Parts: sequence; structure tokens; C-alpha cells
Amino acid sequence: MSAARPLTTLRALAALAALPLLLTACGYGSDAAEDDKRTELAADAEKLSAEEVRIGYFPNLTHATALVGVQEGLFQKELGGTRIKTSTFNAGPSEIEALNAGSIDIGWIGPSPAINGYAKSNGRNLRIIGGSASGGVKLVVNPDKIKTLDDVKGKRIATPQHGNTQDVAFLNWIADRGWKVDAQSGAGDVSVVRTDNKVTPDAYASGSIDGAWVPEPTASKLVTEGAKVLLDEADLWPDKKFVITNIIVSQSFLKEHPDVVEAVLRGSVKTNEWINANPEKAKASANAALEELSGKALPADVIDPAWKSVTFLDDPLAATLDTEAEHAVKAGLLERPDLTGIYDLTLLNKVLKAEGKEEVDDAGLGAE
Repeated sequence: MSAARPLTTLRALAALAALPLLLTACGYGSDAAEDDKRTELAADAEKLSAEEVRIGYFPNLTHATALVGVQEGLFQKELGGTRIKTSTFNAGPSEIEALNAGSIDIGWIGPSPAINGYAKSNGRNLRIIGGSASGGVKLVVNPDKIKTLDDVKGKRIATPQHGNTQDVAFLNWIADRGWKVDAQSGAGDVSVVRTDNKVTPDAYASGSIDGAWVPEPTASKLVTEGAKVLLDEADLWPDKKFVITNIIVSQSFLKEHPDVVEAVLRGSVKTNEWINANPEKAKASANAALEELSGKALPADVIDPAWKSVTFLDDPLAATLDTEAEHAVKAGLLERPDLTGIYDLTLLNKVLKAEGKEEVDDAGLGAE
């Protein structure tokens, strides 16, 4: 599988916007928690061009850059007198709706909802401005029913949501094996069962599914229920890297407050550096943040293997989006407009250069 394909195939990935579930997903008000995690500001803290910046992310480990950056005050340090206001989401479409409605300014989100949001607005509402994480997605199965990859045929396998990043990846994997599945209904040689990550472990325990293609920590939670890891998605990608979490921003906020966006990106870069230099402390910080958000920390037998499978990085791995376009084509999704311009990595590269780090590439998909 190549990470660089002809740019024209990227149009197909926007077809995810046509998926009915994504277009009719619940509004951000019903799927977002306004955490309002505010940090005490120093009396002499210098305010940037905005009074506050509203940041959205998911309470899961693939969004640990946001979890840790907020928890440790690393974002607030870079923002000075500009306050952070946080909201958490359980689904990408609801976060995109919040961004479009002006309820958040910057968000951590998976590639498919980011592309959906860009395509649905005809390229007017968001930009991807940085990367955050790679990996952390696995196919986990009931070992009594599935012992080899070939045994997946005829079984019931869960994905988090119709048309989400893992759903498209699983449909592509099915197509690569020569099996047939209807992308809309999930019926075919494999039954693809769209199941919210929060209930997937219960569905597995009850026997209603035989496995799942899911992100962490859901994969590791299933392992504690007796499942085994059959496949790590990273093994399907060149250098075992593929984007799982991006940073997006409202185009209007980017235009009006580039200094604030730059400060958040600087906080993200420094957070990733701290995470990679202090993995055990960072894991504990992320778990503390999850406990605050959910009321319950992840046990060691879940967080330890989950944490090891996620790579935190600043590069958005833009070239892998073109490969995801090919996945969408194989899934039988309709072709949509070109997504050239979805990236604006100008401020990220400014931050990386100032920090003595290597600049990153937008794979020809940058805004002019």
C-alpha cells in the first residue's frame, strides 16, 4: 500500500459526507460536554488577540495531546492571558457541527470527520493545521470463533460508526480480501455492525458481536473481556504510520486570531515532546484527565497496552489521506469535489522551525 497516490483520488474521500448517518448525526449540544476547565492566570499574563479559545476533543487516548496539554497547563502557558475553554465530544460529526456553529474554535478529530466537514462546506469552514497521533487501531476478535484472518468471513464485526475512519478502513480491508459487503447496510460476506465504542465491550460480552475494528482504549477493553488482537492496523501502512487524529480550526478564527492558533500549536508541539520524553508521567496525566471527564480512570490492564500502541507526533501525515481516498473508493462511496486546500500548515511549520524541528509536508493539499 502506497502512502502517496494521484491527488485526483482524494475527491472520492469526500463521499463520506454523503453517508446518511453522518449527515443526520445528533447536534453538538446533545453530544458535547462543556468542561469549562479553566486555569488560573498569572496577574501579569499577556493576553493575545482573543479573550478565550474554545477547544474540543474526545475523552480517549488517541486525543491524549489535548488531554495532557490541558491537564498539565502546557497550552495555557503558551496562551498567556488568553483563557482556554474546553468541550469534549463522543463523535466526530458533532464536533464538526460545533465548529461550524461557532461553539468551538479548534478541535482534535479523526481524518474522516475532518474531511466530511471540509467537503460538506465546500472548503469554507475548516482547515487541518497539524497532526497529533498515529496508530492505536486494532482488529480484536473472539478467539473461540476466529483463529485466523480468513475466519473473519461470515462473522459479526463491530466498527464505531457508519462511515467513520475505522469503518472505512475495515471495509477496505474486507475488499482487499476479495469479500463483498454493502457499505450502507453492512451486510455481506462479513456483517459490519456499527456500534458505539461505549457499548462495544458489552456487545462483545453478550455474544452479539464476534469482534471489532476499533481504536484504543476500546480494543484493550475488549481484550480484558477475553478477546485477542488479530491485526494491528499499523501493520498495513508504510512505516506503520497513518493519521488517526488531526488538529482542525475554523477558517474564520484562523484568519482573525492567527497568534492564538500559533500559541495552541506551540502548546501541542511542546506537549507531544513532553509525552514522548516522559511516557509514564504522560500516561498518568492522560488517565487523570479521563477520570475527571468520565468519573473513572482506566485500569492498568487497559491503559498500558493501549498507550503503547499510539504514537504522538506533530506531522499530520497528509499523504496518508490520499490512501484513505482509495479506501473510500473500494468501499463503493460516491465521488465528491477535490479537497485541495484542506491543509494550512504555515503556522505549524513556523513553530517547528522555531523549536529546531523538521518541517512537515501537506502532500500538495495546502491552501494557497
